[in-house]
Amino acid sequence: MVPDLPPLPALTRAEGELIDRYLDVVDLLGRINPAHDGDTYRGLRAAQALVARAAELRDALTLMHQRGESELHAPTLARALRVLDGERRTARVTLPPLSDG
Repeated sequence: MVPDLPPLPALTRAEGELIDRYLDVVDLLGRINPAHDGDTYRGLRAAQALVARAAELRDALTLMHQRGESELHAPTLARALRVLDGERRTARVTLPPLSDG
């Protein structure tokens, strides 16, 4: 049985877009991360896709700025990231822990 996830916090449409695009970029960076196993073709494909996703992330932030949403509400956005498995997804971008061996 899958545990119930907490509900997403109330976000503006632009904040929701920011979170979605940010996680898209994070997922691609995780696939490119040379500290994790994988093949070069997979990394190449992710790097190619990263260009478009980064532009979408930029556009989401631009829209927020144009609408007068000049501040990021970090606690609310962090809660949304946690609900959307952001901790696991962002962990792929960092270096894995050293193994004793």
